[in-house]
Amino acid sequence: MNTPLISIITVVYNSEKYIEGTLKSIQNQTCKDFEYIIIDGDSKDNTLSIIQRYQDVVSKLISETDKGLYDAMNKGLQMAKGQFVWFINSGDKIYADNTVENIVNLYADNPTADIFYGQTQLIDENDNILGMRKKTAPDKLNKDSLKMGLMVCHQSILVKKTIADNYNLQLKVAADYLWVLSALEKAHNIVNTRQILSRYLENGFSANNQFLANRERLKVMIEHYGLWSTLCSHVKITLRYLLNKIKEK
Repeated sequence: MNTPLISIITVVYNSEKYIEGTLKSIQNQTCKDFEYIIIDGDSKDNTLSIIQRYQDVVSKLISETDKGLYDAMNKGLQMAKGQFVWFINSGDKIYADNTVENIVNLYADNPTADIFYGQTQLIDENDNILGMRKKTAPDKLNKDSLKMGLMVCHQSILVKKTIADNYNLQLKVAADYLWVLSALEKAHNIVNTRQILSRYLENGFSANNQFLANRERLKVMIEHYGLWSTLCSHVKITLRYLLNKIKEK
């Protein structure tokens, strides 16, 4: 096939309950200017048999043991041939059937883009809509945006392959934060799609390991922003959290 614009990558392990919804969201795209890569961690349930039913949309599939989520994501990066990489992991979905088509049209108008990003809708295990992600992607995303946390959902950002680092395997939870931050540091042209790009399953790996995620993210922030800037940012984060709690009462 010709070089695809986008490499969509799904990492999965023992996810027979969720994988089909993800597969359908890929299969239903009106524009096919993408390759679809699945990295399976040697699933023991029916995940692989479900994937086999969608062979028409799967470009590359490997199933083998790995060293964890980020190791599997690195395998996907290494296999990707597209100009941009986009992680839509099992349980997550591309927002609408024409989302890839919309991105392709935006690329035609922004051929020097390094990053495309957008908003994120949250869903539960039964595909019920929970609302929009509380951390709303800013109008203009840049490195400083991440001083307030991961302000763009990992499933709603497409990064040019040439500026996409491997995930740091020393980080157990916050490697996605560092990955996005590193891409923003390298990017020259960051395009806000002004669209919802993904539907994110609200039981993610980082969400279930919040304490470790915060500790690892703090370390990354100090390395990239400095101690004083990081402390100031955390004061703002704390105040914002307290204000939101007051509003909820």
